[in-house]
Amino acid sequence: MTSRLSSSDPTGAANSRAPRRRTVVKAAAATAVLAAPLAAALPARAAEAPAFLHGVASGDPLPDGILLWTRVTPTSAATPGSGLGPDTEVSWTVAKDKAFTTVVAKGSLTATAATDHTVKADIRGLEPATDYWFRFSAGGTDSPVARTRTTPAADASVPGLRFGVVSCANWEAGYFAAYRHLAARGDLDAWLHLGDYIYEYKSGEYGTRGTVVRPHSPAGEILTLADYRTRHGRYKTDPDLQALHHRAPVVAIWDDHEFADNAWSGGAVNHTEGAEGTWTARQAAAKQAYFEWMPVRPAIEGTTYRRLRFGKLADLSLLDLRSFRSQQASTASGSVDDPDRTITGRAQLDWLKSGLKTSDTTWRLVGNSVMISPFAVGSLSADLLKPLAKLLGLPQEGIALNTDQWDGYTDDRRELLAHLRSNAIRNTVFLTGDIHMAWANDVPVDAGTYPLSASAATEFVVTSMTSDNLDDIVKVPEGVVSAIASPVIRAANRHVHWVDTDRHGYGVLDVTPTRAQMDYYVISDRANPNATSSWSRSYRTLTGSQTVERTYDPV
Repeated sequence: MTSRLSSSDPTGAANSRAPRRRTVVKAAAATAVLAAPLAAALPARAAEAPAFLHGVASGDPLPDGILLWTRVTPTSAATPGSGLGPDTEVSWTVAKDKAFTTVVAKGSLTATAATDHTVKADIRGLEPATDYWFRFSAGGTDSPVARTRTTPAADASVPGLRFGVVSCANWEAGYFAAYRHLAARGDLDAWLHLGDYIYEYKSGEYGTRGTVVRPHSPAGEILTLADYRTRHGRYKTDPDLQALHHRAPVVAIWDDHEFADNAWSGGAVNHTEGAEGTWTARQAAAKQAYFEWMPVRPAIEGTTYRRLRFGKLADLSLLDLRSFRSQQASTASGSVDDPDRTITGRAQLDWLKSGLKTSDTTWRLVGNSVMISPFAVGSLSADLLKPLAKLLGLPQEGIALNTDQWDGYTDDRRELLAHLRSNAIRNTVFLTGDIHMAWANDVPVDAGTYPLSASAATEFVVTSMTSDNLDDIVKVPEGVVSAIASPVIRAANRHVHWVDTDRHGYGVLDVTPTRAQMDYYVISDRANPNATSSWSRSYRTLTGSQTVERTYDPV
């Protein structure tokens, strides 16, 4: 049995201060409310005893292994990002039962300030398709007990898989009820986080409809390694987030807000070179904190692109669409078609194409942080077009293009979709976040002639958990904008089967040998910590079809 602090196994080898796709919220009260020290959460009688204030987590499951994570607070002063606190031995135990009567593996690691007192144990030697329970211990204190699960053996026939699917969790915009409702299901093999696990803004800059529901920490925009560590630490105190991490392994990729709004390889819209340091230093700090605080194996060149396999039923290719991309085109000019511009980078695109072509599984799932389906705005009225442009990062004059999505990098998309068609690669399903709306799309080879032209794949897009969507920007009751905008969007985009521009929630993806189905769920009120969840709609793609159809019952 081996354990280590991290693993490098790839498993498959002009700045603007106004957030784009975002609404700026001014909340005077927020600057006066700072996060209480984590030490306040410790019992007074044991203030200097080690504590597990940020829960535990697991991720990147394999047939014989799992990556375990925790953060220990060795003393009250050793808060995230502080750089303080002594080296602390942290032991871990894995068992086949919640009572730990059948222990199958154990070991220990040393938590140090150099890794912000986070530790990762990459456990191997486990059985495939099996539930396990694990915990950490330090100085006589035990962490919470959590469940995890390994993936099926590579050659196993698998009758079904079920994943939670989430994105865009803005702390200041609301509570994370979506995590709580996914945790309560108890039927997930894993859950996918498709990006924007954290947000980088200063307090009050990006709340909900003019209100900061709960202030984050630190109060300023995060720029340094200490800042990113502190923000990750703040998120990991959320009880609903902890609950989901305690119930199933996560498979995560990053998008822009783990760095800064509309990040690309050489900068970001929400980064001012010089005044906010160098982009190189900020990006390195963001990546270091992410890999410290997330149960993710650093992949090739310290990115999040990697591949996991779930028996013969599905493999999951996970993309990094921030580290290698060219800067976003500023207008809807021919530059979006420039073959020298890329969203994936050459090496990643070749890796993806090769993996899709050589896959012998029934389904090829792709974890994709920004929408690959083409999108034209259509003839929306001015009162809806400008807010939609703000949300999507479009020129507010109404040019129908989102240059932060694959629409801004059409040569990469054209090459990938042509590869799927020319090699007769079936059952490719893109799983997407970012856009703060729910979509069910065919992915056409030529959107201009669709449906006469072929569909190369399908795409399920989940809405934001809490981040503002279109009705929030317009500030009208939920559902009003979608009733107007959805028919117009669909008329201009015949490959779009459904779009909900207004509601917050999550998805549940259920995969069988005959179909992949996404059930869309909505949250009653993101500002209510006790928000309820309800099923909204379901769409599926049948094996061999490369098209989406509506189905009228959730799994």
